[in-house]
Amino acid sequence: MTATMETAPSPSASVVHATTPTVLMCRPEHFTVSYRINPWMHPEDPTDTSLALKQWTVLYDTYVDLGFTVHLIDSLPGLPDMVYAANGGFVLDGIAYGAKFHYPERQPEGPAYMDWFRSQGLDVREPKATNEGEGDFLLVGDTILAASGFRSDTSSHQEIADIYGREVVSLQLVNPSYYHLDTALAVIDPTTIAYLPSAFDDASLSILRERYSDAIIATEEDAAFLGLNSFSDGHNVVIAERATTFAKDLAERGYNPIGVDLSELLLGGGGVKCCTLELRA
Repeated sequence: MTATMETAPSPSASVVHATTPTVLMCRPEHFTVSYRINPWMHPEDPTDTSLALKQWTVLYDTYVDLGFTVHLIDSLPGLPDMVYAANGGFVLDGIAYGAKFHYPERQPEGPAYMDWFRSQGLDVREPKATNEGEGDFLLVGDTILAASGFRSDTSSHQEIADIYGREVVSLQLVNPSYYHLDTALAVIDPTTIAYLPSAFDDASLSILRERYSDAIIATEEDAAFLGLNSFSDGHNVVIAERATTFAKDLAERGYNPIGVDLSELLLGGGGVKCCTLELRA
């Protein structure tokens, strides 16, 4: 059940304004954990596809209730991680930069997502460098934060800069549990982020501290539920329901945290943001 946790903002809270995003999602009809490519995955433990679908549907319904436009891509047999749509590419200015996955188990997802982008009339750019889409590329205002360290090659940062002509800021991830940028950093609005310091190397931390001095600093406890793997429209922030400190921090700044339970999909190493690819015209 979706839990809205809106509280009265503090006197120092920011003035925040919601947008109406368009997103792409994929039903977890074939979700299971049959291999291990991140520390969250334990193929020896059972998973419940029907529960994953039920929890995912709550997330889908939450977005619809918030007024989002939600598109769906068909899930394909043999691709259990296709539910993590954020990894399927990066879409901005009507251009879709495709994904080129690091692990062989996920590599067929790249062409599947690019085919969907083409079907929607997007200008698709096929990647040369290994990258995992919005998993490692996050737009903050007009700047693209780009991570490497586990899944996306540093060379993809120059590739995405050339495609979009935007400033790209490179960051280095160092904790294997936070193997994608969107597991360690959340975009709240065009000027505000939240992040987990221990997920980044010292040089990256210096960049984040200088650029985002007013950032929300996440707790290790909330990050352990992939609490930072969240999606915001600028006011409403959909997060893991167990990330209670993060919810409190958001509410104190005038945002509306909305908690959902994606515990079954967490078994594959994904949360709210992993299931959500933003489509920016």
